[in-house]
Amino acid sequence: MKKSKFFFASIIVIVIVFLLVYIGVNLTSDKKVVKITDKNKSQQLEKMISNIDISKVKPIKGQIDLNTADVASELPDISKFPVSVENTTENYVEIFSSTEKSSDGKNGWLNEVASKFNNAKFNLNGHQVSVKIRNIASGTATDFIKSSKYVPDAFTPSNELWGQMITASGVKTETISSRLVGNVPGIVISKAKYDELMKKYGKVDTKTVIDAMTKNELSMGYTDPFTSSTGLNFLVTALNSFDSKDVLSETAVKGFESFQANVPFIASTTLQMSDAAESGVLDAFVLEYQSYVNLPDLKNRYEFIPFGVRHDSPLYALGDLPKDKIDILNKFAEFTGQSNLQELAKKDGFNGLNNYTSELKAIDGNTLTAAQKLWKGKKNTSNPIAAVFVADVSGSMDGKPLNELKESLLKGQKYLGRDNSIGLISYSADVTINLPIAKYDANQQSKFVGAVSSLDAGGDTATNDAILVAINMLKEEMKKNPNVRPLIFVLTDGETNHGHSLKNVKGIIKAYKIPIYTIGYNANIKALESISNINEAANINADSDDVIYKIRNLFNVQL
Repeated sequence: MKKSKFFFASIIVIVIVFLLVYIGVNLTSDKKVVKITDKNKSQQLEKMISNIDISKVKPIKGQIDLNTADVASELPDISKFPVSVENTTENYVEIFSSTEKSSDGKNGWLNEVASKFNNAKFNLNGHQVSVKIRNIASGTATDFIKSSKYVPDAFTPSNELWGQMITASGVKTETISSRLVGNVPGIVISKAKYDELMKKYGKVDTKTVIDAMTKNELSMGYTDPFTSSTGLNFLVTALNSFDSKDVLSETAVKGFESFQANVPFIASTTLQMSDAAESGVLDAFVLEYQSYVNLPDLKNRYEFIPFGVRHDSPLYALGDLPKDKIDILNKFAEFTGQSNLQELAKKDGFNGLNNYTSELKAIDGNTLTAAQKLWKGKKNTSNPIAAVFVADVSGSMDGKPLNELKESLLKGQKYLGRDNSIGLISYSADVTINLPIAKYDANQQSKFVGAVSSLDAGGDTATNDAILVAINMLKEEMKKNPNVRPLIFVLTDGETNHGHSLKNVKGIIKAYKIPIYTIGYNANIKALESISNINEAANINADSDDVIYKIRNLFNVQL
């Protein structure tokens, strides 16, 4: 009898547990996914929004920091950037190297050369010598050197433009070699569009492509000129195409504004650019020749049009180096020039298009820095940004993650353009509109700082609900200002456990075509990538050491 009672009691417990789980699942997921179209997207969004608990708070003004951004403090520790070849002796030089030649596989030529140099055990001035190679993007390396955060003995960027900027910043540079290995940047354009332009213009060169873009006859993307060698090169090439005598003249600036008005996509990274190209959204994009020849499928579908200064990887000594170190650098440069090593480079895609000569005249570092600032101020003139920041304040963000989120927004807001409009929402199980969208003037900046500073953590995580609210805010903003380009930035640890599922909101995100940039704090990166990939945005995996710098670069490009 007791056993029967125990058995029935157990069954009842199991049934109750099952019902609770079933109810929980149905509360946090969706029974049916409705197909979203342009016709029903507004209705479906309103329907989903109606199930979300949304509140508003009165913005509290915060104290604006009027000091200019401190790049040195935003840079991560140099250990974030791997040493790809270790020195083998006490007498050595450390060289910052651009990533296309110091990574791995076809992008590891300099590593192989440096290893051979170290194994050769050269003796100079009575000591055995070696080199140490650190793999770091040219733009980031330039930031380290210009800010004095970390200055190596030498630097081999992709092109000479970075060397000019470093020299202009006051850092002493000495050219050890103008070329370690040959490379050329170019516009990669689909064969169909190439044939179309050839038929119309009789030739297809850089000027043709830029003119066609200005007339909105093709869709092209390029990379961030603050971090990308190809992006910086393309920027000055575009300005030069409008005025070859003065890239900063009124004529050049007006021409660039007309061109930029039709640019649909600026990538934060080369990988993001490649993903966009694969989707077929772009007719053309920028790429180095070395990468182009290493992608056979790309070669079959696209033509390559060289532009700008060559990417011949010059080698610079930095600062007041002792003669012993200059001697090591000279020996290393001489070593890299051996015919067998240059042939090795050719197998990796380098040393192609050796007959290409740049039409750009020499550009000094101050002009290059001014061109970057011009780009930052003018890139969104025709289509200003309306952005909503979506901050996760759930219980899992309590402590260090939320502190990092707040710090990154408070420091990153210095890079938000004044012509843009900004809003902020936060979320846990429900969603709070902390700051309605408005022009980012001093008043809105003060409110933004106050809203971010007052964020507290607690509760479940309804990320997808918050995204829906952000989309709705931007939808209303676009009704008032049809020319704005909408963006969403989600800052979270990526753990969603409440509200609408991604499966259910994916159709809405796709229908409204709003890029969602996700920034993860020790996060479930795969989950965040799934959100960002819907409309070809980027995902940042940010930890405590480099989140500020990564966000700074993202905001430079997108805002």
